[in-house]
Amino acid sequence: MFDDLKPHIAELRKRLAYSIGALFVAFFVAFYFYEPILEWMTLPLKEVLPDDSYMIATGVPEVFFTAVKVSLFSGFLLALPFILYQFWLFIAPGLYEHEKKYVWPFVFFASGMFFLGAAFAYYIVVPYGFAFLVNFAEQIVTVAPKINEYVGFFTKIMIGFGIAFELPVITLFLALLGLVDDHTLKSFFKYAIILIFVLAALLTPPDVVTQLLMAIPLIILYGVSILIAKIVNPYKPLDDEEEETE
Repeated sequence: MFDDLKPHIAELRKRLAYSIGALFVAFFVAFYFYEPILEWMTLPLKEVLPDDSYMIATGVPEVFFTAVKVSLFSGFLLALPFILYQFWLFIAPGLYEHEKKYVWPFVFFASGMFFLGAAFAYYIVVPYGFAFLVNFAEQIVTVAPKINEYVGFFTKIMIGFGIAFELPVITLFLALLGLVDDHTLKSFFKYAIILIFVLAALLTPPDVVTQLLMAIPLIILYGVSILIAKIVNPYKPLDDEEEETE
């Protein structure tokens, strides 16, 4: 049994090696430009900070490790299409020939939806979330956010939204393989609502408005996923004869 897995393990190592190599190259490219990237990342917070407030670093190594974190995040975004392509090549041997032709649409739409989710987080969720937190804290203390903590939160919410927006792409892929249909997704809808609000609570600042800004788009995307499954792999109920036989 283990011998049967050896080719798959070797293929997995190969694809992981290519993906990690691409990530390293993208990391060093991003590290060279980390200052303008960091400026772009902190812009939503700076726009809502009071005039007498500013971002700080409480330790000498913090600035360097922040630059590393920024570069890893940026490198991941740069390498994402290539990483998705390697993922497709890993699963391609298990697909039928007519399914393998979806490689480029998969890479294009999966990358596009991830970037769309990240853009929604950057332009909508992050500004509203930090505006609420800063305005609340301003009544009590002078806000001086730590740059490392902000970057960590920023990358978490951007990646979280990017992954969440992959839902229609994942649904399309599973529907093409015949693994899900619209009936399955409809049956799971009430549980999906709970999971969506739990995810929103974990990934966003602790205020209702920001959590709704994440939950509502995800609920809409789940509805879109149901429509995708209905088009690609609609539910086929058993006819009367089959039901009587059972």
